[in-house]
This record gives sequence, structure tokens and C-alpha cells, in this order.
Amino acid sequence: MNDTLAAPAAHALEVKHSRFIVHAAPVQAPEAALAFLDEVADPAATHNCWAYRIGSQYRFSDDGEPAGTAGRPILAAIDGQGYDQVIAVVTRWYGGIKLGAGGLMRAYGGAVAECLRTASRQPLIAYAEVAITYPFEATGPVHATVGQFGAEKLGEDFLAEGASLRLRLPTDRVDALKIQLRDATRDRVRFGSD
Repeated sequence: MNDTLAAPAAHALEVKHSRFIVHAAPVQAPEAALAFLDEVADPAATHNCWAYRIGSQYRFSDDGEPAGTAGRPILAAIDGQGYDQVIAVVTRWYGGIKLGAGGLMRAYGGAVAECLRTASRQPLIAYAEVAITYPFEATGPVHATVGQFGAEKLGEDFLAEGASLRLRLPTDRVDALKIQLRDATRDRVRFGSD
């Protein structure tokens, strides 16, 4: 499982009088990534190169730099640091000395790698929603068990024969919750379409 950023991060680098400033942020959708790009890109800069990775979706741009020298190294740095749901934008102000293709790749990729290496990480957790129904007399054990698993209650409805509860919790805890609920209620709880 990959990590994402706990908060936006930034890093600055100077290479042969060219200034590179990295802005990286956690994002959950391509639209959010492009909105962040619009927010941090400096129209007065020489280039605003970027890349994002959101699960299997990714995009990158060299923004006028020679093909393959900026966007792809930025994406490689995101992947190389073990991040997902992240965008990195590198703004460059040209300093008058050409860096060459290898120098550009090292500068863009290295600046992003350093920014992400020193940033606060947060593990990505997959969540699942679970629906359960149970008779009224099982309400106490159900609520106690749900509390032990730190499940978030999304909704609770009362029916003629009992109650139903919609929960959200980390996917890796669902099976243990089901077993515990069945034990706590003597198998009187039903899940989803059981």
C-alpha cells in the first residue's frame, strides 16, 4: 500500500542559476490535481512542469521543456518515493545556462524526490461501507462491537423488526467485524444482502 502526503509540501533548488520550486499536494481526483496546478503555476516563470499519480491514472507535462526531460522524471520521482494520490508541480525560472537533457531530468526528478522524501507521509487506507440489520434486543452488543472497531456510523434506521446500520471502516477490518458481531449477537445480525 502506498502513502500520500499528509499536507502540501514545497522544496526549492538552484542549478546553474536556474531556480526550481516544487509544490506537491495530496489529491483524490484528476480534477483536483489540475485545480492545484492552476493554483500554484506561475505564468511569469519559464516553465511549470508537472505530474500526478492517482491509482492507475497519471498524467504529466513538460510545459515546453524538451520532451521527456521534466514530466516523466517528476512522475518517476512520485512513484519512486512510494506515493499515490499526489501531484507535483515544478516551476522553473531559466538562469541563462543550458542544463542539457540529462541535467534537466536530474533537476526536475531530484527536486521532486527531495520534496517528497522530506514531506510528511500519510498511509492510504482503503475503506468499505457495510450495511447490517439486527433485532432491537441486539442493539447493545452491536453498538459496543461497532465502537471497538472504530467504524464510522453513516446512518441508522429503525424498522418494525429491528434496526439497520450503515458503517464505514477500513476494508481490512470488515471480516473481523462480521465475526465479532455474529458472536456478540448469537448470529442475529445480517450483513448487506445476507
